[in-house]
Amino acid sequence: MILDLMRDGLSIELIINLCVRVFIIFCVLPIHEFAHGFVASKLGDDTARLKGRLTMNPLAHIDPFGALMVILVGFGYAKPVPVNIGRFKRGKRKQYMALTAFAGPVSNLIMATIFTFVYCLIYYKLIYTAEYMYYIALFCSVAAQINISLAVFNLLPIPPLDGSRILNAFLPDRLYFKIMQYERYIVLGVFALIFLNVLDGPIAFLTGLIEGIIFKICEIPFV
Repeated sequence: MILDLMRDGLSIELIINLCVRVFIIFCVLPIHEFAHGFVASKLGDDTARLKGRLTMNPLAHIDPFGALMVILVGFGYAKPVPVNIGRFKRGKRKQYMALTAFAGPVSNLIMATIFTFVYCLIYYKLIYTAEYMYYIALFCSVAAQINISLAVFNLLPIPPLDGSRILNAFLPDRLYFKIMQYERYIVLGVFALIFLNVLDGPIAFLTGLIEGIIFKICEIPFV
Protein backbone atom coordinates (compact mmCIF):
# COMPACT_ATOMS: atom_id res chain seq x y z
CA MET A 1 0.00 0.00 0.00
CA ILE A 2 2.69 2.49 1.03
CA LEU A 3 4.92 1.36 -1.86
CA ASP A 4 2.02 1.90 -4.27
CA LEU A 5 1.58 5.43 -2.95
CA MET A 6 5.28 6.19 -3.32
CA ARG A 7 5.45 4.71 -6.82
CA ASP A 8 2.16 5.85 -8.39
CA GLY A 9 1.13 8.82 -6.29
CA LEU A 10 -2.38 9.45 -5.01
CA SER A 11 -5.22 8.21 -7.22
CA ILE A 12 -8.93 7.56 -6.78
CA GLU A 13 -8.25 3.81 -6.94
CA LEU A 14 -5.62 4.06 -4.20
CA ILE A 15 -7.97 6.17 -2.04
CA ILE A 16 -10.72 3.57 -2.43
CA ASN A 17 -8.23 0.81 -1.58
CA LEU A 18 -7.24 2.68 1.57
CA CYS A 19 -10.91 3.26 2.47
CA VAL A 20 -11.56 -0.47 2.13
CA ARG A 21 -8.69 -1.28 4.47
CA VAL A 22 -9.97 1.19 7.06
CA PHE A 23 -13.40 -0.42 6.65
CA ILE A 24 -11.81 -3.84 7.22
CA ILE A 25 -10.19 -2.65 10.45
CA PHE A 26 -13.29 -0.99 11.92
CA CYS A 27 -16.04 -3.27 10.58
CA VAL A 28 -14.82 -6.60 9.22
CA LEU A 29 -12.30 -7.58 11.93
CA PRO A 30 -14.82 -6.84 14.73
CA ILE A 31 -17.39 -9.06 12.96
CA HIS A 32 -14.75 -11.80 12.64
CA GLU A 33 -14.01 -11.70 16.37
CA PHE A 34 -17.70 -11.38 17.28
CA ALA A 35 -18.34 -14.56 15.28
CA HIS A 36 -15.79 -16.43 17.41
CA GLY A 37 -17.37 -15.19 20.63
CA PHE A 38 -20.94 -15.78 19.46
CA VAL A 39 -20.33 -19.41 18.46
CA ALA A 40 -18.36 -20.06 21.65
CA SER A 41 -21.25 -18.70 23.74
CA LYS A 42 -23.73 -20.90 21.88
CA LEU A 43 -21.53 -23.90 22.63
CA GLY A 44 -21.34 -23.14 26.35
CA ASP A 45 -18.40 -20.74 26.83
CA ASP A 46 -19.50 -17.27 27.97
CA THR A 47 -15.95 -15.93 28.45
CA ALA A 48 -16.17 -13.47 25.54
CA ARG A 49 -19.39 -11.94 26.90
CA LEU A 50 -17.99 -11.70 30.45
CA LYS A 51 -14.85 -10.00 29.07
CA GLY A 52 -16.91 -7.48 27.07
CA ARG A 53 -15.84 -8.98 23.75
CA LEU A 54 -19.23 -10.21 22.54
CA THR A 55 -19.70 -6.93 20.72
CA MET A 56 -19.01 -5.46 17.29
CA ASN A 57 -17.63 -2.26 18.82
CA PRO A 58 -14.24 -1.95 17.04
CA LEU A 59 -12.60 -0.39 20.08
CA ALA A 60 -13.01 -3.71 21.90
CA HIS A 61 -11.21 -5.66 19.17
CA ILE A 62 -8.61 -3.55 17.36
CA ASP A 63 -4.98 -4.61 17.72
CA PRO A 64 -2.68 -1.75 16.60
CA PHE A 65 -0.06 -3.97 14.94
CA GLY A 66 -2.69 -6.19 13.31
CA ALA A 67 -4.44 -3.08 11.97
CA LEU A 68 -1.14 -1.78 10.59
CA MET A 69 -0.67 -5.10 8.78
CA VAL A 70 -4.06 -4.65 7.10
CA ILE A 71 -2.96 -1.23 5.84
CA LEU A 72 0.46 -2.44 4.67
CA VAL A 73 -0.16 -5.95 3.29
CA GLY A 74 -3.95 -6.32 3.02
CA PHE A 75 -4.50 -8.86 5.78
CA GLY A 76 -3.95 -8.80 9.53
CA TYR A 77 -5.73 -9.55 12.77
CA ALA A 78 -7.61 -8.15 15.75
CA LYS A 79 -7.20 -8.99 19.44
CA PRO A 80 -8.16 -12.67 19.81
CA VAL A 81 -11.45 -13.28 21.60
CA PRO A 82 -10.76 -15.24 24.82
CA VAL A 83 -12.10 -18.79 24.76
CA ASN A 84 -12.09 -21.19 27.72
CA ILE A 85 -12.12 -24.71 26.28
CA GLY A 86 -12.92 -26.06 29.75
CA ARG A 87 -16.41 -24.58 29.51
CA PHE A 88 -17.28 -26.68 26.49
CA LYS A 89 -19.10 -29.99 26.85
CA ARG A 90 -16.79 -32.76 28.00
CA GLY A 91 -16.02 -35.10 25.14
CA LYS A 92 -16.78 -32.41 22.56
CA ARG A 93 -14.22 -29.80 23.57
CA LYS A 94 -11.82 -30.18 20.65
CA GLN A 95 -14.68 -30.20 18.15
CA TYR A 96 -16.33 -27.17 19.74
CA MET A 97 -13.03 -25.29 19.75
CA ALA A 98 -12.63 -26.09 16.04
CA LEU A 99 -16.16 -24.80 15.32
CA THR A 100 -15.44 -21.64 17.31
CA ALA A 101 -12.21 -21.07 15.37
CA PHE A 102 -13.90 -21.79 12.02
CA ALA A 103 -16.60 -19.18 12.70
CA GLY A 104 -14.23 -16.26 12.07
CA PRO A 105 -13.12 -17.26 8.55
CA VAL A 106 -16.70 -18.24 7.70
CA SER A 107 -17.84 -14.71 8.60
CA ASN A 108 -15.22 -13.36 6.17
CA LEU A 109 -16.43 -15.65 3.39
CA ILE A 110 -20.03 -14.59 4.00
CA MET A 111 -19.05 -10.93 3.80
CA ALA A 112 -17.00 -11.63 0.66
CA THR A 113 -20.07 -13.23 -0.91
CA ILE A 114 -22.24 -10.22 -0.04
CA PHE A 115 -19.72 -7.78 -1.51
CA THR A 116 -19.32 -9.94 -4.62
CA PHE A 117 -23.08 -10.09 -5.13
CA VAL A 118 -23.33 -6.29 -4.91
CA TYR A 119 -20.42 -6.03 -7.36
CA CYS A 120 -22.22 -8.32 -9.82
CA LEU A 121 -25.45 -6.36 -9.40
CA ILE A 122 -23.67 -3.12 -10.27
CA TYR A 123 -21.56 -4.66 -13.05
CA TYR A 124 -24.49 -6.30 -14.84
CA LYS A 125 -27.35 -3.90 -14.04
CA LEU A 126 -26.23 -0.52 -12.72
CA ILE A 127 -22.74 0.29 -13.99
CA TYR A 128 -24.01 2.73 -16.65
CA THR A 129 -26.62 4.44 -14.46
CA ALA A 130 -24.14 6.79 -12.77
CA GLU A 131 -20.39 7.40 -12.78
CA TYR A 132 -20.06 6.78 -9.06
CA MET A 133 -21.31 3.21 -9.54
CA TYR A 134 -17.85 2.30 -10.86
CA TYR A 135 -16.27 3.38 -7.58
CA ILE A 136 -18.84 1.50 -5.49
CA ALA A 137 -18.15 -1.60 -7.59
CA LEU A 138 -14.41 -1.14 -7.08
CA PHE A 139 -14.92 -0.80 -3.32
CA CYS A 140 -16.97 -4.02 -3.26
CA SER A 141 -14.41 -5.88 -5.37
CA VAL A 142 -11.48 -4.92 -3.12
CA ALA A 143 -13.51 -5.59 0.05
CA ALA A 144 -14.44 -9.06 -1.21
CA GLN A 145 -10.83 -9.84 -2.10
CA ILE A 146 -9.47 -8.75 1.29
CA ASN A 147 -12.19 -10.70 3.13
CA ILE A 148 -11.17 -13.83 1.23
CA SER A 149 -7.49 -13.14 1.96
CA LEU A 150 -8.31 -12.81 5.66
CA ALA A 151 -10.19 -16.11 5.60
CA VAL A 152 -7.32 -17.88 3.81
CA PHE A 153 -4.70 -16.34 6.09
CA ASN A 154 -6.59 -17.27 9.26
CA LEU A 155 -7.15 -20.85 8.07
CA LEU A 156 -3.41 -21.50 7.79
CA PRO A 157 -2.68 -24.32 10.28
CA ILE A 158 -0.09 -22.22 12.11
CA PRO A 159 -0.39 -21.07 15.75
CA PRO A 160 -2.01 -18.81 16.81
CA LEU A 161 -4.18 -18.59 13.66
CA ASP A 162 -7.65 -20.12 13.55
CA GLY A 163 -6.41 -22.94 11.37
CA SER A 164 -4.24 -24.25 14.22
CA ARG A 165 -7.32 -24.49 16.49
CA ILE A 166 -9.14 -26.43 13.77
CA LEU A 167 -6.11 -28.69 13.31
CA ASN A 168 -6.28 -29.51 17.04
CA ALA A 169 -9.50 -31.45 16.42
CA PHE A 170 -7.52 -33.94 14.30
CA LEU A 171 -4.25 -34.18 16.26
CA PRO A 172 -3.44 -36.18 19.40
CA ASP A 173 -3.37 -33.91 22.46
CA ARG A 174 0.30 -34.67 23.18
CA LEU A 175 1.39 -33.59 19.68
CA TYR A 176 -0.78 -30.47 19.71
CA PHE A 177 0.49 -29.29 23.10
CA LYS A 178 4.06 -29.96 21.94
CA ILE A 179 3.47 -27.64 18.98
CA MET A 180 1.89 -24.99 21.22
CA GLN A 181 5.02 -24.92 23.40
CA TYR A 182 6.76 -23.22 20.48
CA GLU A 183 3.86 -20.89 19.62
CA ARG A 184 5.74 -17.64 20.30
CA TYR A 185 8.60 -18.70 18.03
CA ILE A 186 6.18 -19.85 15.33
CA VAL A 187 4.43 -16.45 15.49
CA LEU A 188 7.72 -14.66 14.91
CA GLY A 189 8.40 -16.98 11.99
CA VAL A 190 4.98 -16.20 10.49
CA PHE A 191 5.64 -12.45 10.73
CA ALA A 192 9.01 -12.95 9.05
CA LEU A 193 7.39 -14.93 6.22
CA ILE A 194 4.76 -12.21 5.77
CA PHE A 195 7.23 -9.34 5.52
CA LEU A 196 9.56 -11.35 3.29
CA ASN A 197 6.53 -11.95 1.00
CA VAL A 198 7.01 -15.73 1.20
CA LEU A 199 3.31 -16.27 1.92
CA ASP A 200 2.11 -13.93 -0.81
CA GLY A 201 2.11 -16.57 -3.53
CA PRO A 202 0.14 -19.31 -1.72
CA ILE A 203 -2.33 -16.82 -0.24
CA ALA A 204 -2.84 -15.08 -3.59
CA PHE A 205 -3.39 -18.43 -5.33
CA LEU A 206 -5.98 -19.65 -2.81
CA THR A 207 -7.63 -16.22 -2.67
CA GLY A 208 -7.96 -16.14 -6.46
CA LEU A 209 -9.37 -19.68 -6.52
CA ILE A 210 -12.04 -18.95 -3.90
CA GLU A 211 -12.76 -15.54 -5.40
CA GLY A 212 -13.47 -17.18 -8.76
CA ILE A 213 -15.84 -19.70 -7.20
CA ILE A 214 -17.76 -17.04 -5.27
CA PHE A 215 -17.99 -14.82 -8.36
CA LYS A 216 -19.36 -17.67 -10.49
CA ILE A 217 -22.05 -18.31 -7.87
CA CYS A 218 -22.96 -14.65 -7.41
CA GLU A 219 -23.26 -13.91 -11.13
CA ILE A 220 -25.76 -16.75 -11.72
CA PRO A 221 -28.85 -14.50 -11.25
CA PHE A 222 -27.49 -11.98 -13.78
CA VAL A 223 -26.32 -14.16 -16.70
